[in-house]
Amino acid sequence: MPDEPFLHENTRQIPPTVLAVDDQLDLLATYYRLLTRRGYRVVTAPSRTTGLAAVERERPQLVIADLYLPDGDGLDVIRAARTLAPPAPVIVVTRFSGASYRLSAQVAGASGFLSKPFESAALLDLVRSHLPIRPPPGGLH
Repeated sequence: MPDEPFLHENTRQIPPTVLAVDDQLDLLATYYRLLTRRGYRVVTAPSRTTGLAAVERERPQLVIADLYLPDGDGLDVIRAARTLAPPAPVIVVTRFSGASYRLSAQVAGASGFLSKPFESAALLDLVRSHLPIRPPPGGLH
């Protein structure tokens, strides 16, 4: 009997969405380039306001956020991501690396922390640890 196409589940995976929030446009471009090459869907936001709107609109599976944004506190973006169901993990990337900054980020709900400047490999390791991409059934095409 021939296979009926409507009986087969679509095995094409939707890539996980990563939201990157930072006021440095060159850094947003770096996030986009690094992560899309590795199979993630990347949405970028250059401010607290656009980051908060993107959390609601996109419902990302992972957020990368700076602590200090031109229009407010990046901690608000962290808190918003943690209210999603399921809560999105947040990696903070900031030039402020002191213990008090790390503690503030952790209290807000961040689960990863990188200091600027950072190595691409360190960012990719953190992203993979929070949001691994599984190869599609049958291997890569």
